[in-house]
Amino acid sequence: MKKFKVLICSRSFGRLSEEPIKIIEEVAIVERVSGPLKEEDLIRILPSYDGVIVGTDEITRGVIESAEKLKVVAKHGAGLDNIDLKAATEKGVIVTYVPGANAESVADFTFCLILSLIRHLIDAHLSTKAGRWESRKFIGTELYRKTLGIIGMGAIGSRVARRAKGFDMKILCYTAHPEKHNEEAKKYGIKFVDLDTLLKESDVITIHCALTPKTEKLIGEREIALMKKSAILINTARGPIIDEDALYKALKKKKIAGAALDVYSKEPPGADYPLFKLDNVIVTPHIASYTKEAIINMDLIQARDVVKALRGERPEFVANPEVFTRLDA
Repeated sequence: MKKFKVLICSRSFGRLSEEPIKIIEEVAIVERVSGPLKEEDLIRILPSYDGVIVGTDEITRGVIESAEKLKVVAKHGAGLDNIDLKAATEKGVIVTYVPGANAESVADFTFCLILSLIRHLIDAHLSTKAGRWESRKFIGTELYRKTLGIIGMGAIGSRVARRAKGFDMKILCYTAHPEKHNEEAKKYGIKFVDLDTLLKESDVITIHCALTPKTEKLIGEREIALMKKSAILINTARGPIIDEDALYKALKKKKIAGAALDVYSKEPPGADYPLFKLDNVIVTPHIASYTKEAIINMDLIQARDVVKALRGERPEFVANPEVFTRLDA
């Protein structure tokens, strides 16, 4: 008889391959709900489960404290801003994640957004399908030898830099710990600068840092005012890193050339979201990491780590390693 129960809230986990589900089913009963779930839903549902696999579901202190049986929270992704790590550690709950597993996909998508924006691809596509032939209307900008500003030099930021090298771009980077990235700097010709310098000098600015109290609204009215009028801003990281009201005002007044967003302060943002009304914005529904390769890779890593946690073993990717000090005490 199976000893454990695992709840899947993540929308994409186990959708492309049965293998990850089968791995967990070796030790647990697996059930699925349609996420993302709010705090009140999880407080009601989660107490009967030993493990949960989440996407952007609200894993708050209240949720963790209400789930007496909970042993592991597995984040189907790398961002941990929706999980109260401190509360989990205090309760002895292991939090696993998959850093870098989707980095290639997000880096690809970043350049997809950049090129679509500077070459007016979406507007040209819609115009042509509507039967119009407006080639002179869609004069774009070359990416070749332009300056790329990368905010954050983790697994994704470094891969974006690698792709930028192929366009002979000058690469600037703002990161909290540049000393940790000497190898990438040497390989791709990255120059580490302060944020103001990056904003002033970059033609393309792309965000790849984690959402923390320090990075929330990192890009606000003052920062956008420093950017070139011809610059574009890309966000595939987390929505709250940008002050969306300030961005809307700047784009509406054409103070910067454009923006491409895959993430938002509220998801889904709703049809009345002000940025949706602007013609110099490309928007997508948080799909930067959604490739077959990335999803299956994340699924398998998560499934194996969930099983390890349930069996009392140490998972490979733990977001709160301090929890083992508490568990071993």
